[in-house]
Amino acid sequence: MEQAHQLIFLGSLLLLAGIMAGMVSSRIGAPLLLAFLGLGMAVGPDGLGLRVSDNGAAYLIGSTALALILFDGGLHTRQRVFRLAFGPAASLATIGVALTAGITAIPAHFLLHIDWLPAALIGAIVSSTDAAAVFLLLHQGGRDISQRIAATLEIEAGFNDPIAVFLTVTLVAVMSGHAERSAADTALFLFSQAAIGATLGLFGGAGLVALVNRLPVTAGLYPILVMAGALCLFAGTQIAGGSGFLAVYLAGLICGNSRLRASQTITRFHEGMAWLAQLVLFIMLGVMVVPRHLLPQVPATLGIVAVLVFLARPAAVWLCLAPFRFTVQERLFIAWVGLRGAVPIFLAMIPSMDGLPQSETYFHVAFIVVLASLVLQGWTIAPAARWLHLELPVEPTPGQHLDLDIVADSSREISAWRVAAGSPAIERVFEALPVPEAVRLVAVLREGVVMNLAQLDRLNPGDMVLAVVPPESSAAVDRLFAARPTHGPSVAALGDFALDAAVTLATLVDLYGIPATVADRGKPAGLFLRQRLGRAPVVGDRVHVGLVDLIVRRLDGDSIAEIGVALDPIRDPLDSLSIRRRLHVLAVRLARRLGIRRLPAM
Repeated sequence: MEQAHQLIFLGSLLLLAGIMAGMVSSRIGAPLLLAFLGLGMAVGPDGLGLRVSDNGAAYLIGSTALALILFDGGLHTRQRVFRLAFGPAASLATIGVALTAGITAIPAHFLLHIDWLPAALIGAIVSSTDAAAVFLLLHQGGRDISQRIAATLEIEAGFNDPIAVFLTVTLVAVMSGHAERSAADTALFLFSQAAIGATLGLFGGAGLVALVNRLPVTAGLYPILVMAGALCLFAGTQIAGGSGFLAVYLAGLICGNSRLRASQTITRFHEGMAWLAQLVLFIMLGVMVVPRHLLPQVPATLGIVAVLVFLARPAAVWLCLAPFRFTVQERLFIAWVGLRGAVPIFLAMIPSMDGLPQSETYFHVAFIVVLASLVLQGWTIAPAARWLHLELPVEPTPGQHLDLDIVADSSREISAWRVAAGSPAIERVFEALPVPEAVRLVAVLREGVVMNLAQLDRLNPGDMVLAVVPPESSAAVDRLFAARPTHGPSVAALGDFALDAAVTLATLVDLYGIPATVADRGKPAGLFLRQRLGRAPVVGDRVHVGLVDLIVRRLDGDSIAEIGVALDPIRDPLDSLSIRRRLHVLAVRLARRLGIRRLPAM
């Protein structure tokens, strides 16, 4: 009994220490996951002497933690974002993983002096990325990036874990002599893993939504119900021969984009569980490593890291994103932030559990790769976004937004917002608040007193506003009552001033000498910008037109609602690679001096 109490005390103490370490690392700009790993190493065999000797228990904890992290990732992925980035993300998660694994196997073979199959296994183990760590580091510094880039990285991470697991398990089975598959058998096995995982994930997610909405239980039990359902789906899919990781991510995607009872409670609970899973997983992995055993592998593994970061990942990104309209800056950023996280270390346990020779080597190499990636890439993500001019103002978040009641079969929900100081709502009279047409403000509470809406002049900071809102309008109301960001890149990142997207391009042509054809001059500026982009727009997309930049500043659904104009745009660091742009800028400047107002479009 005493030992049980000691374990509880030690476990809770480690969690508290992990949270404190995260707070300290945030202040000094260090990656949080690096702090968690460091804490695990500090209490491990070469520190305080704590050991994890049962690989089976470690695998169980790791599987459960990854399932919860992936489910939470799907839960926070919006359907529009998924559609926007599915193509490039799927390409990176399949072809990209295979290319990364194959290229990384080459230095592993020569530097570690091992055969090609073990080298391929090392490539497979370190081939997947951890987008959760990327966004953690970006938001840790109060920064944001284009929704297209963020969605591509996030969905890639959700999809590439199952592929990396499949490659690792297949290679381990071949090396241990438990499987002798032809190329056709291997392809069929991969297809069945993906098909079963996707099918059970979609149907399981829909079933979980129906169960939550039809089962009348205490509100506090709904998050537990969803978590139990997600883990049941994960394990059941694995037992059925499919990819449980893919299934649980898709189930989270279905749940996150459906109407659920107690949806806000469920979302917040699983966000906390994902944090707990990352804490436990990284501390456990840190405890499992013996630092003095790593040292002999460091020189060779750093060579593998160099090839992975500077060759394998960029080559995979460039080839996989070639069919899609990503700028050079966006591709460079996606290539650089291929951050390695918990999955490679978790996959490195599999050879040891199967009894492969030199299994320690796989674990040590994976650990060094993750550690080097967190240090090299984790510390430079924010500077890279800034250098490539991909930073955007952080989306404002309401100080308090509560779902008071949700009727599962209704098209609207009752929600409450606490008005934040500095929010756009305070700057307008109450009658002129720009609420979406379908939103109905039903009450305003000020210091516990219900105000008379007919006599209310303005809202004050701290007022509680109750509204009946359709789910699709919730984000617009969030922005209305939220404080504007006071840190990170300024709103000027979206242009020096804003214009309604309906204004004709002719107005901009006359003011700034933008080169445009006669047909283009009559178009709305938003339509012109979308056509020049040649893809579905996201906030932050920009095009160079003459000497100004036109920027997507706000969207209304899939349409551009507001554009920004940057009069003196910051020169992109890669502009020198574009001779065409440099010549066009010189031509526009010469035309201005000669008094020519229009130039032919390029």
